[in-house]
Amino acid sequence: MSERELYCDSCQGVQLFEVPPCEDGHGADCPELSCTGCGSAVLIATFRFTPARLADRRPVSRGHRRAA
Repeated sequence: MSERELYCDSCQGVQLFEVPPCEDGHGADCPELSCTGCGSAVLIATFRFTPARLADRRPVSRGHRRAA
């Protein structure tokens, strides 16, 4: 089991959290953790996004032209 220390809201302090047996096949990388003190569960949610590229953005037309 993988273990790490995190703040537990129920215990109101830093506690040891561990990964319970994962039925989804994540193994040690399972996003579900449980507090070893009180048993509260937390989910570590990660997400992936693609940032917008500035080169792909077009300037906003303001209706007037600037002098060169």
